[in-house]
Amino acid sequence: MTMITLNHILSALTNFKGAAPDITLSSVSIDSRRVIPGALFIALPGEKVNGHQFVADAFQHGALIALIQENIPNQYPVVNLEEITPMGGYLSPQTPFCLLVKDSLKAMQICAKYWRRQLTVEVIGITGSVGKSTTKELVAEVLSQKYRTYKNPGNYNNEVGLPLSVLNLGSGYEKAVLEMGFYYPGEISFLCDIALPRIGIVTNIGTVHAERAGSKEEIAKGKSELVQALPPAPEGVAILNFDDPFVLSMSEKTNARVFTYGLDPKADLWADQFKGKGLHGIDFHMHYQDKEHFIHTSLYGKHSVLTCLRAAAAGIVEGLTIEQIVAGLQNGQSQLRMVARQTSMGALILDDSYNASPESTIAALDLLEEIEGRHIAILGDMLELGPYELSGHERVGNYAAHLVDQLIAVGPRSKALADSALRAGLPASSILWVETSQQAAEPLRKLLKKGDIALIKGSHGMRMDRIISAIEEIE
Repeated sequence: MTMITLNHILSALTNFKGAAPDITLSSVSIDSRRVIPGALFIALPGEKVNGHQFVADAFQHGALIALIQENIPNQYPVVNLEEITPMGGYLSPQTPFCLLVKDSLKAMQICAKYWRRQLTVEVIGITGSVGKSTTKELVAEVLSQKYRTYKNPGNYNNEVGLPLSVLNLGSGYEKAVLEMGFYYPGEISFLCDIALPRIGIVTNIGTVHAERAGSKEEIAKGKSELVQALPPAPEGVAILNFDDPFVLSMSEKTNARVFTYGLDPKADLWADQFKGKGLHGIDFHMHYQDKEHFIHTSLYGKHSVLTCLRAAAAGIVEGLTIEQIVAGLQNGQSQLRMVARQTSMGALILDDSYNASPESTIAALDLLEEIEGRHIAILGDMLELGPYELSGHERVGNYAAHLVDQLIAVGPRSKALADSALRAGLPASSILWVETSQQAAEPLRKLLKKGDIALIKGSHGMRMDRIISAIEEIE
């Protein structure tokens, strides 16, 4: 598998036509702790951490080259790419060495754009408010039944993470599944200009990050940049959620072929007869072209049916057989962030403390309901909802009131959640509101009994994971 080389970097960033050593890079990293021998280390300036402070550390870990934008005091040679002449002769610094540029982030993005155009890989782009990462994982699992498939790691889905993912994409891959986030208008267009997706999948439009991104209409407009960037039909394909009117309306904004999925029989690919089995996954029937297929997936919750449909749609578009698609769906182990933890006393903790939005919290509550036992929900503030802050918390409180036996609301915004649950009929004796996650641990410890199921969920900034830590210390 061919990886990016020094000559590729020079071709992307300069008009240098001389000779340079044939250095093939093993990987590209922005974290010196993750550098492996033969890597390119890109030093990015940051508000809290400046990568230039770790160049020497990267070299100690085996990096061959560091891309920098600041002069750093060390013993390593520096080649200023701003001063390279077109016929600069033979560029032969001893490794390791530094390449000095004006802006290391922009240089990384330019290199990624250049490298992508050297590859024959076909890119599947994924965006949406909720479910991008799980969809990415399952799409990659399905496509890997037939193709050598790459996926961007973790949530490397922004102006830093996606270019970094592309730079680590070797020439031996046939498909690349790339998640794309949206925080400001034009961002997804920018990412698409780097990645050149042929297929675009849109999960849904929700209120997550509305504080930064604006109204749902503005969020939908931003997400639609993916389908607008696709090639025209028949080459380009937009895979759209039939059940979400914001997503379905994107069919009018693309010249690509539209393939729909959902729970409505009018969709090209649809599902019914789903039966949640708690932590044992979910069963459902998938319908395509008048044929019905039984599917079992180990993913949790009813919302996972739509995740499976997205992955199946990608498989259909990419020419997989139904048998290959079913195998991929059944093999998928991509339940990313929720972790089930058993306490010593016999209670089950559903740790979904990584992040939260109204949509993802309601999905988690659905899973809670599927598991037999007394249901306790510890729900923290959902941040960055902007104009949907009050309505989002009230919506979740109303929903929780009909599913849980006990509710602990955490954080100033979640006061509205607790009040909404009370108005919806959950007794006041079953509701507790506290200001911080630390204050929630002791009441929860007193509540928990053998056979209880407790869901812990909130935005990352609420540090709901501290509740887990406190309970584990006590247990």
